[in-house]
Amino acid sequence: MEILSQLWSLLGLLTVLQNILPSQLLSLLNSFYESLQDLFSPYAYFEIPEFNGYCGVDVNDLYRHVNLYINSVNTSAAKCRRLTLSRSKSSNRISFTVAPNHTVHDSFKGHSLSWTHHVDTVQDSLEEKRSFTLKLPKRHRQTLLSPYLHHLTSRAEEFERVSRERRLFTNNGHASYDSGWVSVPFRHPSTFETMALEPELKNQITEDLTAFADGKEFYHRVGRAWKRGYLLYGPPGSGKSSLIAAMANYLCYDVYDLELTKVTDNSELRALLLQTTNRSIIVIEDIDCSVDLTADRMMKTSTTTTKRSSSRTSVKEDVEDQNGRVTLSGLLNFTDGLWSCCGEEKIIVFTTNHRENVDPALVRCGRMDVHVNMGTCGAHAFKVLAKNYLGVESHSHALFDVVESCIRSGGALTPAQIGEILLRNRGDVDMAMKEVVTAMQTKILGGREALEWDEMTVVRSPESVLVVGSPDNLESSPPPKCGCKKRKEGSSSSSDKKAKFLVRLRSLTKSDSGRRGV
Repeated sequence: MEILSQLWSLLGLLTVLQNILPSQLLSLLNSFYESLQDLFSPYAYFEIPEFNGYCGVDVNDLYRHVNLYINSVNTSAAKCRRLTLSRSKSSNRISFTVAPNHTVHDSFKGHSLSWTHHVDTVQDSLEEKRSFTLKLPKRHRQTLLSPYLHHLTSRAEEFERVSRERRLFTNNGHASYDSGWVSVPFRHPSTFETMALEPELKNQITEDLTAFADGKEFYHRVGRAWKRGYLLYGPPGSGKSSLIAAMANYLCYDVYDLELTKVTDNSELRALLLQTTNRSIIVIEDIDCSVDLTADRMMKTSTTTTKRSSSRTSVKEDVEDQNGRVTLSGLLNFTDGLWSCCGEEKIIVFTTNHRENVDPALVRCGRMDVHVNMGTCGAHAFKVLAKNYLGVESHSHALFDVVESCIRSGGALTPAQIGEILLRNRGDVDMAMKEVVTAMQTKILGGREALEWDEMTVVRSPESVLVVGSPDNLESSPPPKCGCKKRKEGSSSSSDKKAKFLVRLRSLTKSDSGRRGV
């Protein structure tokens, strides 16, 4: 009891002295006490405030990184006695912050460190002063501080990239204002696990994307802008747009869908490029149909063939025509000019149904570094689709062998065509497989490079006949041309081979139906 009474007396004396002594003397005594504590303490302390300076306007980026780092290290957060949990409307991820005046522990290179979150109320104000205090061993602070903060920043940036909500942007035709883009949340479900691609092609694309995302130091060392170009070409329905979505989900990048028909001139195109963020994919779909880029070269060719007397007039007219539209030169500067290096970690993707119609200057190395041929479904790609839509493996149904035979004989379909059949018959595996085989047989009999989707009918059941097709294929299929050339006499032998092949297919399907009791 005597000790407690003495303590109470000491506290009372300190309270009286605090009220009597001037504030400057109290501040001096406090500094002297902290100096003694630092002298005998085995730890060093570093304070990281929420704002830089005294104005409270400039946000301290390191404070934000510490918050993100603590969220990314779940094992360290578990050692904290109290956490503040929160979740935003635009994300399903639950984030947490160390509760005020609580400590979370961490380790780095075999040393124990800790972060303490301080929240103090400003006198005569409703505002709060927040900061983190890092405690680490004083003997190793020279060797620990810089590497640990570098590790913390890298971990925080990676966590922010993965956890943030991705956006899908499109240009609104007003790039001269503050922002020429409008956006919506990007929640496309396509991934490389669900993509109908051959394994070798899938591995090549993912390895190239990973090397690009991790190549910051490499691109800086060789003196190249940190960007990469992809050209995706193939028939309609081959999965070009789905591959772009899978790339964005794989890298956790935003997507900028650039509509060239809304861009008035090269200056607006340049302004749109400057408004894109790092870690993004800029997409121009159907590059051969967006604008008439080949007209620039035709103008120059026609100008050189005319007489000198009229050349000045034609050049003047060409310049007037180029004003108010996007030119080939402007698009080349967009992809590979000086302005293209404004920003880092960007991927530019062009898509086209007809590679031969794209100007060679747009697809040369340095602009489009990777060319991906998105063709029809191979055997492995079909197995992926069957597993995704029907939930069946290749060894569980006999018609998989028939489908592979059809693919080898030129009856391959695009992923969109096969996906439409499987989606419509997802409740009946046998009917779905039979319709796929019938569609492939029809393509082999037709002997065409692309299936005339709107002319083919498939018997789905004895009660009904369903027209197979999708609106995209119906719109994109060209009308039949008149005056077609007659088939050569040698084609009769190929028809005989196809007929024999179909007889073999029918025997296989009948034997399969007999085994299943159909």
